[in-house]
Amino acid sequence: MEADVRRASVEEGREREKEKEREREKRRRSGSAGRRERREVEGREGEEQRVMVGNLIGEGHANYVLMYNMLTGIRIAVSRWQAKLKKPLVDEDYGACHKYSFDFIGNELTPSAKYDFKFKDYSPWVFRELRDHFRIDPADYLLSLTANYILSELGSPGKSGSFFYFSKDYRFIIKTIHHTEHKFLRKVLKEYHQHVLKNPHTLLSRFYGLHRVKLPRGRKIHFLVMNNLFPPHRDIHETYDLKGSAIGREYPEEKAAQKSGAVLKDLNWLHRGRHFELGPEKRMYFEEQLKRDTEFLKRLGIMDYSLLIGLHDLGRGNKENLRDGMLTVFQPDTVKVRRKPTMIQQASALRKAVHKADPKSLSDAKSGLPEQEGAERKHLIFYQDEGGFRATDGENKPLDTIYYLGIIDILTPYNSVKRIEHFFKGIQHDKHMISAVPPNEYGDRFLNFLTSFIRGADTSHRPKME
Repeated sequence: MEADVRRASVEEGREREKEKEREREKRRRSGSAGRRERREVEGREGEEQRVMVGNLIGEGHANYVLMYNMLTGIRIAVSRWQAKLKKPLVDEDYGACHKYSFDFIGNELTPSAKYDFKFKDYSPWVFRELRDHFRIDPADYLLSLTANYILSELGSPGKSGSFFYFSKDYRFIIKTIHHTEHKFLRKVLKEYHQHVLKNPHTLLSRFYGLHRVKLPRGRKIHFLVMNNLFPPHRDIHETYDLKGSAIGREYPEEKAAQKSGAVLKDLNWLHRGRHFELGPEKRMYFEEQLKRDTEFLKRLGIMDYSLLIGLHDLGRGNKENLRDGMLTVFQPDTVKVRRKPTMIQQASALRKAVHKADPKSLSDAKSGLPEQEGAERKHLIFYQDEGGFRATDGENKPLDTIYYLGIIDILTPYNSVKRIEHFFKGIQHDKHMISAVPPNEYGDRFLNFLTSFIRGADTSHRPKME
């Protein structure tokens, strides 16, 4: 009996040792897995901190508070108006302005926010209809702009003093604009809306929202949400900004050779021998839409606009990694809304989008550049070829260049400031080749310049550049 007890005791001791060994092994594995998980999380965080262009807007950035407030305002205002029943537009909608006040406490209209600020949403019904017309899914729109509050900022403002911020999926641009530009857009918004409805394939910039943010004791900042012409999935090998003017319209070639992505100008286009390689069918589309858009701008007294062009060479492809040499892009999981949802379904999807866009719960989704163009542009003539307009030969067969193009900077009227500029610059230079000329002359010169560079076009009406 005593021997049996001793054997039982020994067996029990062995079982305890085995159990302890299993526990130690489990802890080792758990520790190893934990270390791997921490490394993966740190890697993801590192990836999310790299951005497509310009400077990262993180909490330490001087403009972080501004961007946080812009995006918080967009999130609340757009979701509120998008959830309402659609209605026919009336004249009052074009001049409408709705105010929101945000603070740490919150109220019945606005949730609690990290900072105190005031926000204005201009003509929300009109911009909702414009987004619908441009086939922008409302949930996608909210996610792209607000799923992660860290955006990227173009390094320095251009001549206009505007800053550009890109959404993390690179589809949308937030552009700060001058107070006079904001006033002018509100003045011509009805005409702009009617033009894009009549011209679904317009080359004009696509405006998705007009807003204003004001910090306590700070200045008022107006900004637009608009389309990004260039794709996230293609390298842009050459970029041009064409106006049809010659004075001050050449970027130094020695600098261009050193700077990847430099924006070249009219004389660079001329000296490099560039042309629009378009067959008869695409040439007809391009010329006709240019004429319609230019006539519209002339009618509204607008000048100083340009055709922005990005060239992608299919032979070179993406092997140079121009698009992600500096960055990667956050691609959020999207809450899909069917094209004709019920109001309950739409509101539910939007609530999910707004919840995911909460600045206090940033997404951990993987980084990665989108590999294809957004679906909303594929039905448009000038965006149907991988998000652009592919070159064709005389038999309308595709060539190896894709043009990404659109008319930008369309909010400058020919006012007293431009008249003074025309007078003084006209004394020093050929007054017909400076940028500041009256709208009708500007539009005719712009159109003649561009159409004269289509393959096989008559060059006799081309402006005298030199």
